[in-house]
Amino acid sequence: MTFLDRINEDLKAAMKSKDSDRLSTLRMVKTALKNREIDKMEALTDEEAIKVLQSLVKQRRDSIEQYQQAGRIELAEKEASEIKVIEEYLPAALDDAAIARVVEETIVETGASSMKEMGAVMKAVMAKLAGQTVDGKAVNQIVKSKLGG
Repeated sequence: MTFLDRINEDLKAAMKSKDSDRLSTLRMVKTALKNREIDKMEALTDEEAIKVLQSLVKQRRDSIEQYQQAGRIELAEKEASEIKVIEEYLPAALDDAAIARVVEETIVETGASSMKEMGAVMKAVMAKLAGQTVDGKAVNQIVKSKLGG
């Protein structure tokens, strides 16, 4: 079952249960996946679909930050509930300890020893973590701490 098939099934279930918040989020996800398919002019692989969903989560996190700064807590809560629905379709997120292990391995492999090499380390770490659910900001903070920044 592809991502789109699974989302269609869940859309039907949300319609039947009259869960309007879930329904609107799933419609948004389906639209994003369909738009990406149209841009690509062929069906998406599961990895490509995961990237689309990860970008949707990232957009929501950015929106939450902006809404909180503007004092619009109700909108931030709506975005957070959308993230919960989208994350159901993503692989489980790595914890900080797992990310730290990958960062340490990458620092050893690249021979990085200072903050000047942070870009190279970040690029290598993100390449290793491709296809997994990770927060780029968390990875950045871990790399900074390991390189003494």
